[in-house]
Amino acid sequence: MRYFEREQPHIGCKKGDVAEVALLPGAPERADKIAQKLDSYEKVSERREFRIYNGEVHGCRVTVASTGIGCPSAALAVEELANCGAEVFIRVGTTGAIQEGIELGDVIIAEAAVRDDGTTKEYIGIEYPAVASFDVVEALRRSAREHDVRHHVGIVRTNDAFYGDPDFESTVKKYRRAGVLSFDMECAAVFTVARLRGLRAGAVLGVVGNIVRGEHGYEDPQKCRSMIEEAEENAIKVAVGAVKYMQE
Repeated sequence: MRYFEREQPHIGCKKGDVAEVALLPGAPERADKIAQKLDSYEKVSERREFRIYNGEVHGCRVTVASTGIGCPSAALAVEELANCGAEVFIRVGTTGAIQEGIELGDVIIAEAAVRDDGTTKEYIGIEYPAVASFDVVEALRRSAREHDVRHHVGIVRTNDAFYGDPDFESTVKKYRRAGVLSFDMECAAVFTVARLRGLRAGAVLGVVGNIVRGEHGYEDPQKCRSMIEEAEENAIKVAVGAVKYMQE
């Protein structure tokens, strides 16, 4: 049996088990929330960080698959979902903004990502850009406008270490001057792998903090939960709504 036709070792799916359109949250719990927004859904598989549902929305079959944290597992999810038949990937995540005018609860639609991670460097040289697909970006923009969700379109920076930068203030300053909107941990992998495999990808990220304004909820658990829920809800709303436009 060919590799593409047998069960994939990490996600537990095989060819035909998933839809052409895949929504990719990081957290498995967010996969649950997205599935519940669909018209119908069923769990297909759950292994490690990969919780996978199939469902239907706007008359389109769609897969929801959590990827866990960071580029290694995000790249793996895209690879194995593609082996099973997925062709369009929309990351549905959270992010920390680094521009003054971005509010908590807004969403960022990423049109490209700075490849400040280690995973994508194993795929191809750093000169190769991590760029979203125009039609996916446009579908997300249309959905954000339809749902009246405040949104920003631009470049994000993907990196590996949530806590590890010894000169974090200088890093923020550098990318802020360059017009980068926010920091995340998966977009570069999703965009790069999709491009290299001849697939399409995009991302919508709920803003759960503004780094330059010192706004986040980590000192206040109740504030943190409320902030994350609002940002997640807006990102999910935009992603699910974009499925309709992807059909066009």
